Amino acid sequence: MPARDPRLPPPLPPAPEANPYAAPSAVVADVQPGLSEAESVRQAHIRHERQIKSIGALYFLGAAVFAISTVVLGGTIGTAPFSAAFGTGMVAAYAVLAVISGTIGYGFRKLRPWVRIPGGIMSALGLLAFPLGTLVNTWALWAMFSAKGQVVLAPDYAAIIAATPHVRYRYSLGDKIATTILALIVLGIAAMFFMASRD
Repeated sequence: MPARDPRLPPPLPPAPEANPYAAPSAVVADVQPGLSEAESVRQAHIRHERQIKSIGALYFLGAAVFAISTVVLGGTIGTAPFSAAFGTGMVAAYAVLAVISGTIGYGFRKLRPWVRIPGGIMSALGLLAFPLGTLVNTWALWAMFSAKGQVVLAPDYAAIIAATPHVRYRYSLGDKIATTILALIVLGIAAMFFMASRD
């Protein structure tokens, strides 16, 4: 064998034989082919969007209940068993709650970043309404402050929605059943609250 020229760089080590059972050395990520970055982000968070908007629907329902109670109590001011001062105070309190609930509901429905502060305060107070209020408001707090909630309620998420108007959420049968049950429960509570306010 001829002597190797010492001026040449050392030879590379032989490549290892390919092992078909070896773990992949590259980073494996869930990539949706054919989608832009904005579409991928929207697809990953659109279900959470619906959950947060559902919270807004509950606040709108609460605002409607408070508004009706304001009208009903307004017609009973000065009658027994309440004094005029007490009745006026109750009407004012219900009117303020109607406005607050409607404003928070709007923030949730439009995915506004500022809604986390008043929504978090109201949900924290709602935890005291055991047991249903505790369950609903625990879910609301999770929806707002979970990792996906932080993304959906971030200021720049509105640009992602604007860039992906064609991305739509598809309701599953489980979603429809859960929504129906929740709506019936909330309507039942609203009806009981309304009847109690008339007594």
